[in-house]
Amino acid sequence: RLLCATREVRYQFIQCNQHYYPIKLLCKVMKVSASAYYAYHQPKQENLAMLGLKVQVKALFEKHKQRIGSRTIKTLLNQSGYEVGRYKIRSVMRKLELVCQQRRAFKVTTKKNDKHQIQPNLLNQNFQPLFANEIWAGDITYIKTNEGWRYLAVVMDLFSRRIVGWSMSERIKTDLVIKALQQAYVLRQPQYGCVFHCDQGSQYTSKAFAKKAAKLKMRLSMSDVGCCYDNAVVERFFGTLKHEGLGHTSAMNEDEVKQAITHFIRYYNLKRPHTANAGMSPFEYENSQIKVSCAA
Repeated sequence: RLLCATREVRYQFIQCNQHYYPIKLLCKVMKVSASAYYAYHQPKQENLAMLGLKVQVKALFEKHKQRIGSRTIKTLLNQSGYEVGRYKIRSVMRKLELVCQQRRAFKVTTKKNDKHQIQPNLLNQNFQPLFANEIWAGDITYIKTNEGWRYLAVVMDLFSRRIVGWSMSERIKTDLVIKALQQAYVLRQPQYGCVFHCDQGSQYTSKAFAKKAAKLKMRLSMSDVGCCYDNAVVERFFGTLKHEGLGHTSAMNEDEVKQAITHFIRYYNLKRPHTANAGMSPFEYENSQIKVSCAA
């Protein structure tokens, strides 16, 4: 009713402008307050809080190379002191026309060797150990550079999803996974009996890798044949690395790719929020659990 009345006042004002009828009089005739008329026709000023939120959302979206969605942006803003929900973030992203780039599917690098010894599956998709350095998981992925394909092996501590070791090479040999495991062992010094879970790729089922794991006093566990879900956590990390961290690596050389991987793993471990860690980064989650155990 108010909308129709203010429009009618404006029409009457245009029609009677030559007689200089005041707006106040026209509003009185139409039974509309003058303040309502002026408020309707004045440009609406955006709330400063909403404007600030838009700036923050836009900045985070660009900082992460347009590869994070409303859930991650919400977590990052909450950690910065913004009390905002995911649906508000989604609304802001729609208004700013921010569309998260979707992940691409990548080919499988695992090749089984039937002559190698296969270890039993000790996890059965239980990716929530109670303590750090209790269960590690590893896998291999490929990365395209301007010098050809390179292969990346990582070791993840499933307790906090922290990457504790990695290695990259131009050839997908057993040395690749051994170097990643050795780096993780030197960094974390796990106790006797730490489980290392992987797939049935020939690099992991080789005698050399089994010998290395035995020397480090680690137990091996392997995924079932053809079941990608048995090592889904590491597969998820590879997707995040390629989607958020690397981008178009085909324009980079090997050294540039290594630098990008190093930078992203540091960010992933120290700052990136993780849903399995109640929105905390792997580093923050480990520290929070240490404080709880000390308090207990």
